[in-house]
Formats: sequence, C-alpha cells, structure tokens
Amino acid sequence: MTGVVPDPYVPHRGGGGLRVERYDLELDYRVRTNRLAGTARLQGVATLDVDRVTLDLDRLRVEDVRVDGARARWTHRDGRLVVRLPAPVRAGTGLVVEVRYAGAPRPTRGPWGEVGWEELTDGVLVAGQPDGAPSWFPCVDLPGEKAELRLVLTTEPGYTLVGNAPVLARTSRAGSVRWELAPSAPLAPYLATVQLGRYERHVLAPGPDGGPGVGQDVRQEVHAPAARRAGALRDLARQPVMMRLFSDLFGPYPFDSYAVVVTDDPLEIPLEAQGLSVFGAQHLDGRGGYERLVAHELAHQWFGNSLTATTWRDIWLHEGFACYAEWLWWEASGQASADRTAREALTRLRRLPQDLVLTEPGAERMFDDRVYQRGALTVHALRRAVGDGPFVDVLRAWTARYRHATVRTADLLAVVREVAGRDVSPVLLPWLQEAGLPDLPSGSGGGRLRRLRL
Repeated sequence: MTGVVPDPYVPHRGGGGLRVERYDLELDYRVRTNRLAGTARLQGVATLDVDRVTLDLDRLRVEDVRVDGARARWTHRDGRLVVRLPAPVRAGTGLVVEVRYAGAPRPTRGPWGEVGWEELTDGVLVAGQPDGAPSWFPCVDLPGEKAELRLVLTTEPGYTLVGNAPVLARTSRAGSVRWELAPSAPLAPYLATVQLGRYERHVLAPGPDGGPGVGQDVRQEVHAPAARRAGALRDLARQPVMMRLFSDLFGPYPFDSYAVVVTDDPLEIPLEAQGLSVFGAQHLDGRGGYERLVAHELAHQWFGNSLTATTWRDIWLHEGFACYAEWLWWEASGQASADRTAREALTRLRRLPQDLVLTEPGAERMFDDRVYQRGALTVHALRRAVGDGPFVDVLRAWTARYRHATVRTADLLAVVREVAGRDVSPVLLPWLQEAGLPDLPSGSGGGRLRRLRL
C-alpha cells in the first residue's frame, strides 16, 4: 500500500493517511441566507501506518468528528482538518470518518482566482477546478484521488438541483424539498458539483442520423430558466449529433447521462463537472456563437472526467484533447479540416513566447491558452504520425483502458505503442518536453475522419 500521490501544483491540498473510496454527503442549504449544514461520511483505507489523517476543508466550521462511530479529537486551521484516530492503524485498514460541519460557504481564493461554491443572483453553482472542492465538503482534494459520491441535499421549494448523477428521489416537506441523487461514478473531488436554480428541464431529442459510423444515443438534458430556454435549445440543437460523433471517435460515453445547465447570470467561461457542463446566460443565447465551447465541454466528459490526470502537471491530457475535439467537430461538420486548423494554430503560437513545456507548464500557467492549443497540436501530430485509422483505434483504446481512472502522459505513449504498433516518442517528445515548437510530422493522418449530415 502506497501513500496518496502529492501534487506540487497544489501543495496546500491532499492531506495524508487516507485514501477515500466513497463520499456520502447529507446537506441542508438555504439559498436566501447562504447557510449550509452538513454531514460528510468518508469511507476509505489508511494509506500508511498512521495515528491521524488530514482532510481539506476551507472556512466552514467543524462541529463534530467521529472515526468508526467513536468521537475523535481534531484541529482545523488554514484549510486543514487533522483528525486524530482513536488508536493507530496499519496501512490498508478500513476507516469511516464522519464530519459534521456548518457555515456560509464561499469560494476558495488562490492563484487561479475564486473557485468552488459560488452564489448566483438566485441560486448556486459549484465549479471546483482546480482546488475548490473544500469550499463545501471535507475531502482529499487531489485530481488523482477519485471516489464515488452520493449526495442528498435539502433546500427551499422552487429550486432544481442538478448534480453529478441522476435524481433518484425528490421529496417535498413542509417548507423544503429533499433531493437524493444516485451514486456517481468515481470522480476527482474538483469535479463534484451542486447546481441550484429556478430551472426547467428539457430532454434533447436524439436528432437525425449523423452519418455512417456515428452512433450511441445518450440521455441529454438541458436545465435553464424559463426565459433562457428557447435560446439554449437553439444553440444545443446539434449537440445530440456531436454526442454521437464523439461516441464513435472516442468510445462509448462514460456516464449515465449528460446535463447542460444554463444560469440566469453571465459567467466568464463555461465550466465542466462530471456528467454536466455549465454555461452562462450569454453563452447559449440562441445566436450560435459558442458552438466550439459546447464541443469542448462535452469532450471533457471523456478527457478530464472519465480519464483524469494523476497530477495537474498533465492537464494537457484534459485540455489538449478537448481542444482537439473542437477541431474534429469543425472537420466533421463541413468546416475547416483539423489539419488546416492545426496549421493556423501553429502559426499563431509561433508568434508567442516559446517558453512553455507542455508536460510541466507550472502551476501559474496550467490554464494558459498555449497549454490548450499546443496540447491539441500534439494530438494532431500523433494523428499525422500513425494515420487516421490507427488514430481512432488509439483514442478508443485510451478511453476504454482508463475509464474512470487516472492517467499520466507515459500511459498515453504506452497505449499508442501497443495499439498503433510503433513507438512515436521521437515524434511526440519534442511537443511534450521541449519549449520550442517543432514542425508537424509528415504522415498519412489528416484527412476527414467523419462526414456528418446535419
């Protein structure tokens, strides 16, 4: 048994001593007063011989802690909840840590701005990337620490809850509504979410046949305020075909359903969580100006949510593949080929400083647009090097082998070597490990993979 893998990009996160396998959250939240009271039950195993475990929890007030049902001593300061175990345990010992807590949740402030629990004009959203999960529940907030999540939330009437899994039950009581969600697939804590608003639900129709080889219909829901519904549905009309295209290229959609939430507030950027994406009022306004972002956020369900980087230095495995999915959508829907888009992107990047290493961008630059663009160019370099058919085989093998798991760049190179039958490291390593931008490789890859009838 090894310890939890630390992440140098978020050294203030990830405690010690406990690998969580399941979070059970029972929350009561009042929208009007921003008051949260909850009990978090963490089931896991000791990763080392320990007499205490450390969890991440920001600002909220801890009221009681128990370990395997027995009261435990604890300290809570600077976002770290240290729980002393009733007795030392050996590595591999099962533990249940229960934390009762309350307070007014607020976003976490850090190098990437404010992330986590955020009040809207009339509701809430949670966008936890990269270190915002402790703004609303105690956890081990590292991307490589996946666990199942079960959420039960009680709040005022008139609000709809959208979360990481479908609703199992909705029970109205005097002055409140209790929402119970199904257990999620394993997720990184930053991908856990609560979306509360005065939303109406609409189920998207599967849409027309997108063309040969395009398959898999997935239940897709849109949650939007009544005044935003028509515009959102216009802008999402092609999403079912997009889903079928990506299912064909990337392998089966990895979750039970997919939801899009449209807030009544403008947001700076769209946000993804596991099983859903969130768009601001200006993004899905009926004018069709953000279709590339619809594709980007959908692709994250495969790349980032099902396959999650073990540490943040490999964030290109999320953003590079999601950005390349935009290019694949343009290509399949009759716009510019991915090869043309890649060459235009390469020309733009060469005008910028070439001082970023893709697999080690540094914490302060891991959301730099060059990570996204250079990551997509690396994926295109792979496609050109192995050819279109083997490229799709690689994508499908990659997502199948690491479904709901954590990954590193070395894992991708190993899958390419096995599936494509060749070592492409000489082609890819300059893109991955050097600051200078290489040329795109020659090769047979780069034609249109799919053509859609829209």
